[in-house]
Amino acid sequence: MKEFNLKNKNILITGSNGLIGKNISEALSRYGANLILVDNVSKNLITNQANKIIKKYNSEVIPIQLDITDEKKTKIVLRKFNKIDVLINLAAIDPKINKKNVYDFNNSSLKKSIDVNIIGTCLFTDFILKKMIKNKKGNIINVASTYSIVSPNMNLYKGTNTFQINKPIEYIISKSFIPNYSRYIATTYIKKGIRCNTVVPHAVIKNNKNKIFKTNFSKLSPIGRFCKPTELNGLFVFLSSDSSSYMNGSTITIDGGWTAW
Repeated sequence: MKEFNLKNKNILITGSNGLIGKNISEALSRYGANLILVDNVSKNLITNQANKIIKKYNSEVIPIQLDITDEKKTKIVLRKFNKIDVLINLAAIDPKINKKNVYDFNNSSLKKSIDVNIIGTCLFTDFILKKMIKNKKGNIINVASTYSIVSPNMNLYKGTNTFQINKPIEYIISKSFIPNYSRYIATTYIKKGIRCNTVVPHAVIKNNKNKIFKTNFSKLSPIGRFCKPTELNGLFVFLSSDSSSYMNGSTITIDGGWTAW
C-alpha cells in the first residue's frame, strides 16, 4: 500500500536483534526502508541479521554492534549518519533475578536497568534528536510495556514456581518513564518538526513451555493468548510512515485487551 511506503526513509532501530526487533526490521524493509540495526550482541549475530534482510529484500542495511550506555562510542558511531528519519527505541533489559518476592528491592539490578532502559535511551535519543532538529524533521517511536501503565497482576505467576517469568520492581521502575518521556519530546520538539509516540506491547512470547503460566495467562487476558511477534509489524510500519503524520504524544497499546479491565 502506497500509504505506508517507507522508500528512502532511514530507520534506526536499537535492540534490533531481539524478538520484536527482528520482526519489525524485516517488515520495515519490506516496505522499502533503509535500516540501521543497533544491538549490543555479538558482531556475527547482528551482521547475520542484516545479511538475511539484504538477501531477502535487496535493502540497504547497516549493522552496528553498540552498547547504548557507552556515551563516547555512541557519539563516534552516530557521527557518520547525517539523516535519520525514524528512531525506534527498543533496546532494554528485562532482569531475571531469583527473589523470594518479586517486589524485593535489588540495588545493583535497579542501577543496571536504569543505565540501559532510562539513561541509555535518553543519551541515544539526544544524539539522534540533534540530527533531526538540524534536518527540521524526525519521528521517534519509543517502546514501553504494559507495566509502564499498569501494575503486574501477580495472579499471572501463581503456581509457576519459577522466578524466570516474573516482573521484578526494577523493570517496572525503569520502563514506567517511557510514556511520559515520549510526551515530553512530543510537546517540546513538534515545532521543530519532530514527532514522538509510544508503543505498549504485551506478552510478545515466542516459546514459553510453562503450562501453568499459559493457563494463568489465558484466564487473565481478554484475548486469551500470547502476542505473535508478527502482530506488531503493522503498527510499526504505520507509525514509521507518513500515514501517521498527525499522531504525536500518543501511547498505543497492543496488548490483546490486557489493560482494558
